Amino acid sequence: MEFSTFLVQCLNSIQYGLLLFLVASGLTLIFGIMGVINLAHGSFYMLGAYMAYALAPVFGDQFLLQMATGVVLSVIFGFVLEWVFFSYLYQRDHLQQVLMTYSLILVFEELRSILAGNDVHGVRLPEWLSGAISLGDLMKYPVYNLFASATCIAVAIGLYYVVNRTRLGMMIRAGASNRDMVRGLGINIRLLYRIVFAAGVALAALAGMIAAPVSSVYPGMGGQILIICFVVVVIGGIGSISGALIAALLVGFVDTFGKVLFAQYSGLSVYLLMAVILVWRPQGLKSKGY
Repeated sequence: MEFSTFLVQCLNSIQYGLLLFLVASGLTLIFGIMGVINLAHGSFYMLGAYMAYALAPVFGDQFLLQMATGVVLSVIFGFVLEWVFFSYLYQRDHLQQVLMTYSLILVFEELRSILAGNDVHGVRLPEWLSGAISLGDLMKYPVYNLFASATCIAVAIGLYYVVNRTRLGMMIRAGASNRDMVRGLGINIRLLYRIVFAAGVALAALAGMIAAPVSSVYPGMGGQILIICFVVVVIGGIGSISGALIAALLVGFVDTFGKVLFAQYSGLSVYLLMAVILVWRPQGLKSKGY
């Protein structure tokens, strides 16, 4: 493998891993902190992709404003969804959570079919991100991919700061450890969980908006990302955001280079990685230390 090709695949791995982290971090917030098995999380990723498709003609080349609008809409959607459905799941067993969230997948897919049809849609790149940089005589790398990676890194840094360096983050960590004690201290645990859930929805939707110009927008895209994100959460350690980041980057590298080097067996590579790590560390790479 030539060095330029290796470099491109490394950049692709990092970009894919960081996108996985955005979705998986929202999942680990909801799953690890709130204790809800949310099978509908992939639908939030799909929601973001379809929002990018719907908002692109409105905003044109104002891609940052388009993303900000999509994040605000997804936060509002997350607040409403938690209030209407998920607020009733905290004290129920995992089977009821699975049944409820699976039914939401079916509802979201039917709504998508009604509103957007079953065709594959493309999202046009903004003009200022449509170029490429040279990595050799014949190799070029899209500027948009670098922008996507930089955005994911900025969000990851912001998420780390909020969870570990702010009062809100302190309350979230405390609520994850002992919700009864937090409630006894006068903190509105329901509102806190609503904020966490809305943040999880926004992170997944943002990942979908970023991925839409690269991977297109198509039916069933939420289901594909959900499975791999559960793998990331399990590898990283349930409830650990930093573990999810490490696991997502590992999965990104294994999956990308597996498709390049062992195309026939690439579908097994990620799950083999999970099996090896769980044999070595059954609790995942990190415990719930955020």
